[in-house]
Amino acid sequence: MINKLIENIKKTNAPIVVGLDPMLNYIPEQVKKKAFEEFGETLEGAGEAIWQFNKAIVDATCDLIPAVKPQIAMYEQFGIPGLVAYKRTVDYCHEKGLVVIADVKRGDIGSTSAAYATAHLGKVSVGSQKLAGFDADFATVNPYLGTDGIKPFVDVCKEEKKGIFILVKTSNPSSGEFQDRLIDGKPLYEQVAEKVASWGEDAMGDGYSYVGAVVGATYPEMGKQLRKVMPKTFILVPGYGAQGGKGADLVHFFNKDGLGAIVNSSRGIIAAYKQEQYAKFGEANFADASRAAVIAMKEDIAQALQAL
Repeated sequence: MINKLIENIKKTNAPIVVGLDPMLNYIPEQVKKKAFEEFGETLEGAGEAIWQFNKAIVDATCDLIPAVKPQIAMYEQFGIPGLVAYKRTVDYCHEKGLVVIADVKRGDIGSTSAAYATAHLGKVSVGSQKLAGFDADFATVNPYLGTDGIKPFVDVCKEEKKGIFILVKTSNPSSGEFQDRLIDGKPLYEQVAEKVASWGEDAMGDGYSYVGAVVGATYPEMGKQLRKVMPKTFILVPGYGAQGGKGADLVHFFNKDGLGAIVNSSRGIIAAYKQEQYAKFGEANFADASRAAVIAMKEDIAQALQAL
């Protein structure tokens, strides 16, 4: 699947992933009104509103982008109807030819880790059948439990030709409380990066590993160092836009070929109609505002990458 991701990036000339992280307050009133009229102000109504919101944004942007990244917590908060909306979103994005990165941040050991990997990336045995659960293409994984937590995911990735992105240096302000701690004179995030590169050596695509890394756009100097530590690792870069990251911050996350990284924007795109520069679209044309935000992001990153 890493090869498919790279193929999609080259086709769209956009190393961009849209974070499908719907909150009800992002969803325009007319979308919620229609869903609530059909299902009531219920979890089912919320799930329907989320699904219709996602579908409109995907329809408006799918020709511009290579991938999407739904954050499962935004769906789980609405219980089973929310997970139904999540699964419908994953399947619809696949129909549109998009790579789906499941932002699930799982991390456990043994059979539990294997079950998480099966649920999100693999197939589960049911009698004589092997059936896919959520069937994403990539999943985000927390490395805190070490190799025991990562190996079951890598095994499924090799079997299914799918991938993972391991948290290395996250974009949130307090990430340094643990990730920046010096151990034997080296920050923990750099030691995690070394393990990511090692885990990935046994699971290679044509040029990059199935085992990727998450490194926040809000830490560009660290990104520069981590790019050297993980030369064959694709980097998922959150923190663009709403969290303060800009295209100029991102140059060193990429390799000289212009590949090696994919940049996420979530509310900066899906809630673009709420921003001043896209207010002219209004709630009725929220998906068109999202398309305009993708185009602006694409141009910003392309301009920055000219420096490579």
